[in-house]
Amino acid sequence: MRPHLARDRGLRLRLIAMENATIHRASVPAPSVQGAVAPRHRNLAMRGLQKLGNLSLLVALILMWQAISVFMLDNTTRALLPPPTAIVRAAWDLVSSGELFRHLQDSLKRELVAFIWATSSIPIGIAMGWWKAVNHQVDPLIEMLRPVPPLAWIPLSILWFGIGDSQNEFIIFLGIFFPILINTIAGVNGVEPNLIRAARCLGANDWDILWRVVLKAALPQIVTGIRIGLGVGWMALVAAELVGANSGLGFLINDARTVLRTDYVIVGMATIGLIGLLIDWSIRTMMRRLLPWSRSIGK
Repeated sequence: MRPHLARDRGLRLRLIAMENATIHRASVPAPSVQGAVAPRHRNLAMRGLQKLGNLSLLVALILMWQAISVFMLDNTTRALLPPPTAIVRAAWDLVSSGELFRHLQDSLKRELVAFIWATSSIPIGIAMGWWKAVNHQVDPLIEMLRPVPPLAWIPLSILWFGIGDSQNEFIIFLGIFFPILINTIAGVNGVEPNLIRAARCLGANDWDILWRVVLKAALPQIVTGIRIGLGVGWMALVAAELVGANSGLGFLINDARTVLRTDYVIVGMATIGLIGLLIDWSIRTMMRRLLPWSRSIGK
């Protein structure tokens, strides 16, 4: 066989093989989009059922509470521990009248104003953690004031600010300020020294190191302080409103106590717990997006 005829025959055989492979791929059915989506829906459903299973203890406690209040308590004692069904009716009354939202709005506004003022603890904590001279001067004062609980300031704050928003915001400020400050100092002191050495080797000055290395490395600890501070401030808010406010969730609880509306008291307590849970969940969700490098926040 001549060489050029052999080459032509080999070329024709390769073309035929490529054509057959193309036909074979075209004959194979494409994967169904519905079949690919179905496992995803099943996984979401399984995760939803798992989360609902985590609430089984709460549901069991509520059912036990309902049974004890209805079948084991007399009418007089039931007024002190109303069943969950009565709590739901009381919550509906407060929501439909707008009273619950009015008190909740006042409490959240005080918490927000106090938190804005308490964020001044972040630059103070950074300065105390970065410069030893600042820490030596400020630390004794902080350590004297920090052990004093915010509730101990209530009588003095009433004398200073009277009964109203300023007095409540001062008490909340004390509850938020110190947790953020202590965690900020700990975050700055806990920065890996090798990161600072590497930045200096690359020619960064002190300001660049503080802003671009130390602050970012300390952010997870600062966020932890914010979470703790907001929780402490939320508890201090309710305590301050019990004795020094004419609105808010704490005022609602104390006012309901005077008329023996235990159901309103429990509604106020449940609202405080749910709002506290929502605040903490919002912070953790936001920080997972803003600080993806932090393993502690990502858990």
